[in-house]
Amino acid sequence: MKAIISDIHSNLEALVAVLADIEKHRVSEIYCLGDVVGYGPNPRECIDLVMNHCRVVLLGNHDQGAMFDPDGFNGSAERAILWTRGVLENGNENRTVREKRLEFLAQRPRSVKENDLLFVHGSARNPLNEYVFPEDQYNQRKMERIYALVDRYCFQGHTHVPGIFIEQMKDEPYLFVTPETFDYSCYLDERKTLINVGSVGQPRDGDPRACYVLLDGNRLTYRRVEYQIESTISKIYSIPDLDHFLGDRLREGK
Repeated sequence: MKAIISDIHSNLEALVAVLADIEKHRVSEIYCLGDVVGYGPNPRECIDLVMNHCRVVLLGNHDQGAMFDPDGFNGSAERAILWTRGVLENGNENRTVREKRLEFLAQRPRSVKENDLLFVHGSARNPLNEYVFPEDQYNQRKMERIYALVDRYCFQGHTHVPGIFIEQMKDEPYLFVTPETFDYSCYLDERKTLINVGSVGQPRDGDPRACYVLLDGNRLTYRRVEYQIESTISKIYSIPDLDHFLGDRLREGK
């Protein structure tokens, strides 16, 4: 059984809670689809946990931004990335520890393919930066081009909105389905399917609980995990370079 997580965004409390939940299941390997850092207050600790627990870790756009010049981010996100970079490059730890984290982020692949499973942060077409939003189910041209690059199943994050895109033989060939629709568990069939695993550290579907998925054969299960949100918010409030908005949004999952 695989656990697939994404978009941790330096939220240590959420990541610790998710890893504890994963331990309750027969998980043999954990895949992380990127954005380990950005927005949140604990980038170093989150990188360390991902390095120690995940077999596969992809590069997210915030991870890349923390390593190189951030491009295309709003002001709040860019300030958080620049603060994150400073935390990773400086501090009381020895140079070897700091360099190990930076090298780890710098060496992350943009995609990983295993048989008919594709793992990306954004999309099959643009693994790092392309958003595939629920409303894209109506953008047939965009979806056709993405689906053409998928053999069977593509696991992705980036939007922080969990759900699956299914091919249909109807007038509207693509359908986005939320986890609530199928009671958080379903069997993937022969159709090509895009699976957004949601976000561990900053959900945006109106549910503040951390989100990740389990894959057992072709059975897909979404897990929602409560964590100490107020503790994370307090840390964000205490860091001048992190906007209070980044903490406030955690309460509402937006």
